[in-house]
Amino acid sequence: MARKPNYDFERRERERLKALKVAEKAAAKKEARERARTDGADPADAPAEED
Repeated sequence: MARKPNYDFERRERERLKALKVAEKAAAKKEARERARTDGADPADAPAEED
């Protein structure tokens, strides 16, 4: 027999993972800005980092 779906849990889990990914991206961008500021380079000229 198939399991009973738990839609609320599944939605919360998707939202949690999405928020985690957004937070990681924001932290990486902040770190890149800080690094660029200390190096004196323009952050727009810095190469984009790949995941």
